Parts: sequence; C-alpha cells; structure tokens
Amino acid sequence: MTTGADSTETRDFTGASFYAYLQEGKLMGVRCNDCGRLSAEPRPMCPDCHKRDMSWYGFAGTGTLGAFTCISVVPQVMADRGYGRNNPYCTGIVTLDEGPRISAAIVGVDAANPQNIRTGMALAADFSDIDAEHPTLTFRPA
Repeated sequence: MTTGADSTETRDFTGASFYAYLQEGKLMGVRCNDCGRLSAEPRPMCPDCHKRDMSWYGFAGTGTLGAFTCISVVPQVMADRGYGRNNPYCTGIVTLDEGPRISAAIVGVDAANPQNIRTGMALAADFSDIDAEHPTLTFRPA
C-alpha cells in the first residue's frame, strides 16, 4: 500500500469512508494540513489545532500491540462468525508505526491462551477476510 497523503481523494472524513477503504485493502486515516497531526480515525477537524484543513493519509498498516483482551462472551455478530465461550477472539490497541493508535481485531493468535500473546509484538494489517456487511480492521502477527 502507498503511504502518505492522498490529495486526489474527495471522500468525506467519516466512518463509512474509513470502512470503504478497508474493503479496498487500505488503512486510511487523516492528516492535518496545518499542523501535521496524524489520526487513525477519520475526522473533519484536527484534535490539536482545531483547523478543518484535513486530507486522507494512507498508513503502512504495520505497528505493535499496545494492549489486548480476549473475549468469550460475545455479541451476536461474533457468535454468527463462530466465536463464543469455547472459541474466544482477541481485540487490541495497535500503535501504528506512524504514531497513532487504533482499536482492531487481532487474528493469528491463540485467544484461548492469552498468556502466549505479548504486548509489543509486531503486527501487520490483514485485509484478506473483510466482511462486506460488517467490515472490521484486523491485524495479525508480522
């Protein structure tokens, strides 16, 4: 994936645009054109300088696991995917190599044995199994 500013994009800075990018295999956030602040979540206004001069920014999709939890009491959408008490899933906070943090599903780890999952482990975005109805940002060990 190409990283950096994408000045040709005219999509609104919304969650819908963020998930549309995920379905295209892109991890896009925003950059403030005034102060340079990067944010992994789409937003029309900079949280630092409060200016509205934002542009889409393509992240490399790599980072480290900052925190995580394994979930076995699941919402219905995850139960429909086969998760539950006997098959927990993992979610965590990923610190992207560019600096911002974002919440994501963590796959390729044994959520039934969380003692084997390590904070600080290298992760890479995984776009291989994006669900069109419920797109989810997913990372796996790099």
